Amino acid sequence: MRIPATALAVAGACMLAMPAAAEVTRFELTGAPQPAFDGRSFGDAGRYERLVARATVALDPADPRNAVIADIALAPRNAQGRVEAVTEVVLLRPAEAFRGSGTLLVEAPNRGRELVGQLYDDGPANGLMSGQNPGNGFLLRRGFTLAWVGWQADIPAGAALRLEAPVVPNVTGPSREEFLFDHTTNPVTVPLTYPAAGEQGATLTVRGRFEDNRQTPAGLSFRFLDPSRIEITRPAGFDAGALYEFTYTAKDPTVQGMAFAAMRDVAAFLTRERGAENPLATNGRVTVNRAILHGVSQSGRFVRDFLYLGFNEDERGRRVYDAMLPHIPGTRRTFTNARFAQPGRNPTPHGDRLYPADQFPFTYAMTEDHLTGRRDGLLLRCRLSSTCPLVMQTDSEYEFWGARASLLVTDTRGNHVELPPEVRAYAMTGHPHFSAADAVAARIDRCALSVNPLHAGAPMRALLVAMEEWMREGVEPPSTRYPMRSQGTLVPAAGLYAGLDALGYRGAYGPAQLVDVSVMPPAVRGEYTVLLPRVDADGNTIGGVRNVTLEVPRATYTGWNPRAEGFAPGALCYNTGAVLPFAATRAEREAARDPRPSIEERYATPADYVAAVRAAADRLAAERLMLAEDVETVAAAATADTLARLRR
Repeated sequence: MRIPATALAVAGACMLAMPAAAEVTRFELTGAPQPAFDGRSFGDAGRYERLVARATVALDPADPRNAVIADIALAPRNAQGRVEAVTEVVLLRPAEAFRGSGTLLVEAPNRGRELVGQLYDDGPANGLMSGQNPGNGFLLRRGFTLAWVGWQADIPAGAALRLEAPVVPNVTGPSREEFLFDHTTNPVTVPLTYPAAGEQGATLTVRGRFEDNRQTPAGLSFRFLDPSRIEITRPAGFDAGALYEFTYTAKDPTVQGMAFAAMRDVAAFLTRERGAENPLATNGRVTVNRAILHGVSQSGRFVRDFLYLGFNEDERGRRVYDAMLPHIPGTRRTFTNARFAQPGRNPTPHGDRLYPADQFPFTYAMTEDHLTGRRDGLLLRCRLSSTCPLVMQTDSEYEFWGARASLLVTDTRGNHVELPPEVRAYAMTGHPHFSAADAVAARIDRCALSVNPLHAGAPMRALLVAMEEWMREGVEPPSTRYPMRSQGTLVPAAGLYAGLDALGYRGAYGPAQLVDVSVMPPAVRGEYTVLLPRVDADGNTIGGVRNVTLEVPRATYTGWNPRAEGFAPGALCYNTGAVLPFAATRAEREAARDPRPSIEERYATPADYVAAVRAAADRLAAERLMLAEDVETVAAAATADTLARLRR
């Protein structure tokens, strides 16, 4: 049953006022629901409709659940004494209301973009959110109702989903911008996140690597083009990978922390409001009764922050999301709930390392920070309010090198820590940070080795099915599959990849550091133990979810990739892994002095290789780490690839 379009749209927009007590005070549809994907039908869920809306949230700054938001007490208020923000929302719902599964999957957009379609549906970026390209249709065939809620306020209007958060007037303070250009354009114009209060006291430094001293060499200069832009002139002697650090006095901070309340209140409205104001309700019934909060990379870090800050409890004390799935966050969070926040900052092995986006606590269990004596955990606040969700955290292998992932399963000294019973962790062994389904191994200028193209779609589809069964039916999901100190699969960097000289590994990884942000620029006050995955003789990681590509290998796949000459060599590339193929024959291997057995030495015939692929896929399916449909796809691809190689 559909809500009539006349009840939803008046003159192209629907301006619906909520009851006074509601946290979402207005939910405006910017037009009538539109058929998605040219009216295509998806299994039991049937056809889908796409809706675009603007939701206004109004917060009581005195409510303890909101008081954690930085600067909310200073923000402008409406006539009722509330602080308002407006978020952009996109929905995909079954056109026939109750044909869906009843699960609302909310993706926190990554810099305003949709990524779940790339991850699960093997489709293009924004293909689902736009209603234009469903990819393989997996999420739609499963009957999910999908929502995207803008949460980032520093995205330009019209560029992507965003949050319109209030600005605190007449407030100034120190702010810092770091620029990693990875090109040699000179001079270069760059934006400032916040307008400058004036030019006095602004400074610019440069360094080739993070570990180097900051410098102000001859030839380095800057000038203000306006309060929100500067032009940097770059000095000789520094390559494309140099780090430029600009500090200045900023003004007009945004109450960016309202992002968490927007994600909380819109979901609570969509899953609980029974009136016609809710586009997911009809005839006094809500069409969804469970909700999952999902985020990928930056927005996966946002999900961890959302949980840690206690926002899974709404203003009426109810649990909002039944489950959370942060994908590829490592042990980082975001620089969101702070004065002069910059939620887009991404601490990597080379850049952005002094932003407070990856500070203690790192894991879900209660642990102690041995550098400060503080005890904390990501589940602490939801435990106190009895609003904890089920959690599946999924990471790529890159996160161990680039995002301190080992601290998810160790304390700050590197000792093993057990995850709480409602948390599972899965590492996509051998994977880069994120890769599309159509990615191929290729060289890019800033990285020394070919970029790893492995895509996580197959295991993630299986884990999402397991998550829904866990949430709805109490069926335990697969046990945690993550490199562990207790299992001997997490080790120090020294000696990794011994004998595999072609990889060029020199022990680099992104450290975990205690950062003091009370000084400008911030200073490192101590370091936590970071461990890395143990590898086999081929250089492929042992622990975690080993997909078919690693179980039946034809190459070494890593979660790291060295930076190339001219791009801060010696550091690691951000968000990428590497691939180093095996030699085809024993003669080629011996000529290259490669210790890894060649393909002909591993698989006596092409049929043997195809059989090994099928057997590995069947094992993964038996362990609920691959779906039956993906087993057939993988087996067919192995056969086709083998035939293509024979024709060459």
